[in-house]
Amino acid sequence: MPAGSRMKRTQHGGGAPHGVSTLVLACVAATWIVWGSTYLAIRFALVSFPPFLQMGTRFLTAAGILLVWNRLRGYPLPTAAQWRNAAIIGALMLGGGMGGTAYAEQTVASGLVVAFIAVTPASIALMNLFFGIRPSRLEVAGMFIGLAGVLLLVRGAGFSASPGGLVAVAAGNVAWALGSVLSQRRFPLAPGTVGFASEMLCGGLFLMLLSQLAGEHARWPPEPRALLAWIYLVTFGSLIAFSAYMVLLARTRPAVAASYSLVNPVIGMLLGVTLGGEQVTAHEWWALLVILCGVILLLSGKLLIASVPRAGTAP
Repeated sequence: MPAGSRMKRTQHGGGAPHGVSTLVLACVAATWIVWGSTYLAIRFALVSFPPFLQMGTRFLTAAGILLVWNRLRGYPLPTAAQWRNAAIIGALMLGGGMGGTAYAEQTVASGLVVAFIAVTPASIALMNLFFGIRPSRLEVAGMFIGLAGVLLLVRGAGFSASPGGLVAVAAGNVAWALGSVLSQRRFPLAPGTVGFASEMLCGGLFLMLLSQLAGEHARWPPEPRALLAWIYLVTFGSLIAFSAYMVLLARTRPAVAASYSLVNPVIGMLLGVTLGGEQVTAHEWWALLVILCGVILLLSGKLLIASVPRAGTAP
């Protein structure tokens, strides 16, 4: 659904919930569970779809569906300036952020990748320093605690055995945070689902370019589980969960919409261990706990709530 001016009001803390409806509960569940599960789905799809090709085809397909849907509803296409902004934000968030994440999952367990990505709110707060937005003492404490948790996490067996995976997920985290901030401060997208579709289209094209440069080729025919995982990423990860996120932005307080950043790491690690057969040590679980404590402090600060990533930043 298009967010329009309602989304702009909620992004600046002006929205307030009118009661907890079944729709809101369903949307919260979607952002918590679906987004938390996408990291394992990415790993499953890697069997037949290499990282950049997987992400590129995923976002191009979802973008095509959204663009057709928007045109049928009579919504105009983005302007030239909005297409430029979509190219910049799509390259950073989807190309760098999601591309780096998928690349890292070739050598690092999906549960550890999503645990690392839990520090993204701290990265966003740091990026906002360059725009004169200074964090509160509570937010500074949250950033330091989150950083300590990341340092504990990367010293574990999962990341220490894969320096390339560590670099990829760290670079992806920086690109995602930078794209989130720039989409608010410098390069706004078209409103509602039109903006998200344009971001996915541009990001998907950038990922396909990376795929070509890397010489990637899909395994054909794909394994059934890999194909199902790819379909899941398109429908549930890129369409359903993001639409749910937009509903939360329009109908609830921003902190509710941002609550997925607290739950996704736990969901991702649990699914990785139970369904993916991944090994997570007690040391890495403790690191996750430290990171989540930092995220809780960050999300309790007013400045970070005001800088929650705009629509179009779903995993």
